[in-house]
Amino acid sequence: RSDEGEGTSIGTGEGVRGCWALCELLSPPPPPGNYRTQLWDKQSESFLPSTPGLGMHVEVKDPDGKVVLSRQYGSEGRFTFTSHTPGEHQICLHSNSTRMALFAGGKLRVHLDIQVGEHTNNYPEIAAKDKLTELQLRARQLLDQVEQIQKEQNYQRYREERFRMTSESTNQRVLWWSIAQTIILILTGIWQMRHLKSFFEAKKLV
Repeated sequence: RSDEGEGTSIGTGEGVRGCWALCELLSPPPPPGNYRTQLWDKQSESFLPSTPGLGMHVEVKDPDGKVVLSRQYGSEGRFTFTSHTPGEHQICLHSNSTRMALFAGGKLRVHLDIQVGEHTNNYPEIAAKDKLTELQLRARQLLDQVEQIQKEQNYQRYREERFRMTSESTNQRVLWWSIAQTIILILTGIWQMRHLKSFFEAKKLV
């Protein structure tokens, strides 16, 4: 989850990207993301409160490198994406606005906020909407926490399965490489023996 207070500064040159790794995506649906930008003002030597007219391109890739979101937004906004693969997702933001050419050499601060797990739920809003008592709301929170624990366990099993598959694949490659080395050594030994035999016969030593 990114820190909304400070943000990250990136260069404003064309093609400059700011990327973050979202490591806690356990299972669908993915959490929504909120962002806002601040442009560096050389005159006041500070970041402007807002950046109207700036276009930001948001791109999200799943753990397999597949692009699950590629869309143009404004200077601030909210984005969602669909992914069925748990694990580390990469989120990249960059500006392709022509307005940025006026500020070449400057800096752009990007605030990215992604809530994961139980933090995605606004419990006061849920209580007001569903007219829940304090006890019912607490029970709802506990159920969400249990669901989050189950997601954690499922994700750990998923990681163990992938690790097992990777280990088996590596072991199989090592086995075949060892077999290939053995075959090469045997063929080399046979060739050397035949070569030595031919050499001794030519010298009439045998």
